Amino acid sequence: MYVIEDLLANLVPTHIEGTIARTAGSTAAAAGLPVAVGAEVEIQRQMGPPVAAEVIGFQDELTLLFPLSSMSGVRRGHRVRLRRTAAWVAVGDALLGRVTDASGRTIDDLPPPVLTHRVPRQRPAPSAVSRPAVAKAISTGVRAIDGLLTCGLGQRMGIFAGAGVGKSVLLASMARSSSADVNVIALVGERGREVNDFIHRELGPEGMANSVVVVATSDQPAPMRLRAAFTATAIAEYFRDQGRDVLLLMDSMTRVAMAQREIGLAAGEPPATRGYPPSVYGVLPQLIERTGATSVGTITAFYSVLVEGDDPQEPVSDILRGLLDGHCTLSSRLAAEGHYPAIDVVQSVSRLMPSLATEDQLAAACKVRRLLAAYREHEDLISVGAYRPGTNMLVDEAIAMRPMIDAFLVQQRDESSDLASAHHTLQTLAATTPRAHPPKGSLNDDWEQPKIGRQHAVTRHHSFSPNPISLNSAPSPLSPHCETRFPHPESHRELVPPCDTLENA
Repeated sequence: MYVIEDLLANLVPTHIEGTIARTAGSTAAAAGLPVAVGAEVEIQRQMGPPVAAEVIGFQDELTLLFPLSSMSGVRRGHRVRLRRTAAWVAVGDALLGRVTDASGRTIDDLPPPVLTHRVPRQRPAPSAVSRPAVAKAISTGVRAIDGLLTCGLGQRMGIFAGAGVGKSVLLASMARSSSADVNVIALVGERGREVNDFIHRELGPEGMANSVVVVATSDQPAPMRLRAAFTATAIAEYFRDQGRDVLLLMDSMTRVAMAQREIGLAAGEPPATRGYPPSVYGVLPQLIERTGATSVGTITAFYSVLVEGDDPQEPVSDILRGLLDGHCTLSSRLAAEGHYPAIDVVQSVSRLMPSLATEDQLAAACKVRRLLAAYREHEDLISVGAYRPGTNMLVDEAIAMRPMIDAFLVQQRDESSDLASAHHTLQTLAATTPRAHPPKGSLNDDWEQPKIGRQHAVTRHHSFSPNPISLNSAPSPLSPHCETRFPHPESHRELVPPCDTLENA
């Protein structure tokens, strides 16, 4: 914990002044202002309060400033005064259940909390050799992640998806149901309307009770959006240093990169790949490496990544995939089908799962992955009725098991799960032996070749369909969010047990 000696060591004289020399676009340049990069200054103006600004660099003899509000009324010659050089965040247990701005000040119209501790907004990451191994799994409350993408305390994961696929809803589900002691949630570049929706509708009182929400909306200047990410990380570090297991949820890292791109280009950096300057590729690892496990506590981080144009190779997605300990890909196709959470298991991976799960759990997860991959590879043939049962035994099993796998992966928004039940249900699912298909070309009175095509498509009854309607049969009295049907002909239809039957098996 930082004490008074640390605060005094970072103090410098504040009576340093300069004058505005020019403005260009969203930046200003001051003459005679010898302050450090990252310092906060204020620009005096004749009408209205002073304009706060952040030092982002230097050009010749001028100091470049990025205003934190409108520069209306600022002209050449106006005085610029240093406010502070070291950025500190007030922290404490009183922050739990509160909403703060990018600087850590509460904005939820409640009485200001009494916070007696201060931590620096930017600090070095823990030493690489002092980090303990990630050896204990964390329960996220999401069955698909706990079962097939098991994560550990101190792991860093990315949630990669396009717009409108359910990233925020998935993060809120984790905040409500995870086994972490404290949640720190950073909403960077979000629409103002979505902030209250996320807090009151998605997160709710249950999720807010042990959470701190840091907000910087899309209309705020780039330094504020970038600052929100560092403030949230600093708050998470404080709780980790108290010996707690912290879940850091940041939505989204793409907007953090965009904010740094805006600052870098304004400071005169040359654009590189797709307009991102080199500083972006330095800021992202600095932010991510501060999380993880220490000998005292852990920060398990989930960063959402907005994949522009559904291009997984775009620069931000590409560099984050290499920095993180795994990635969870959300599919727009599954989201369009009402499949929540829309996790594409085949395209997702947790790099630490082999060291966290037992051999039985790994075998069950591998079997489900193989079946999903086999079904996807032959999906076109299956959908048009060109696939003949008995051609490939793995595909036959994938077709028969697909409804049960979907029942495992689909989860209602308000439905919670835990690590033990997810693993038990997964192993029960993997041990299920579907009814075998007869050899290719063998037909008898007890078997009729199933017509697998558009008119006999697999019926998925998901959580978004309270009254599911089958394309080729009447609704079943089984659980509406778990029951599924395998598309055999009318006289040979199989019912798959609901997921609660699997869990209790």
